[in-house]
Amino acid sequence: MLQRINGSRKIAVILHQEHSSPGRLGRFLAAQGFDLDVRRPRYGDPLPATLAEHAGAVVFGGPMSANDEEDWLRAEIDWIGTALREQKPLIGICLGAQMLARHLGERVYPHPQGKVEVGYCPIRPTREGHSLCACRFPERVYQWHREGFDLPRGAALLAAGEDFETQGFRYGPNAYGFQFHPEVTYAMICRWTMRGAERMQLPGAHPRHAHLEGWYRHDAAIARWSQAFLRKWVAPRTSRDSPREIAAPLPA
Repeated sequence: MLQRINGSRKIAVILHQEHSSPGRLGRFLAAQGFDLDVRRPRYGDPLPATLAEHAGAVVFGGPMSANDEEDWLRAEIDWIGTALREQKPLIGICLGAQMLARHLGERVYPHPQGKVEVGYCPIRPTREGHSLCACRFPERVYQWHREGFDLPRGAALLAAGEDFETQGFRYGPNAYGFQFHPEVTYAMICRWTMRGAERMQLPGAHPRHAHLEGWYRHDAAIARWSQAFLRKWVAPRTSRDSPREIAAPLPA
């Protein structure tokens, strides 16, 4: 039986590049029985005026900054308030988390020494983070960013980092921001490290071979946590049917 939230089977998926993908998270949500309503506002797709027809929304990352002045980006930051006002489950990933922080009045900024997080980096989950779902929060995650953000007022810190303090937070009952990329697959890492090779020359970035080796070392734990977290994220308003298990994706 398909699982639903308030009778809806749609998840709004907000992407920021022409050929970007929701990756593993999209695969997991589709396996839970949800339809992915993909919108690319950067390329003219309208954002839903209301999420009444949606079960929730996931705002993914992108190469731009949450501080940019493009009209579409400013409108998307404002639109995040739609999910919050309507109390819809919301996830922001990397740029999406930064947009959520900006919407909540916090700053997004580069590291004062110009450092970046590009590659598999350690984080420190908090007690709140470890209690988030049935699977233990991963302690090394995939990163691809040059900016960080302050913890929004009233939010619970889920994980912290050395160079960029706020790595994960919860705001209210079901809005989450993650600085890292739980959605990446091996194929996505291959593309990013080829097309964005200049990022690996920045201070703190890992060389390409470490990205690929890191996937084999760390991805299984991230995949297990991602599935457990998504199950918890959609659980409060779904049926009691058991979700279908998904194996961690193999290189593609």
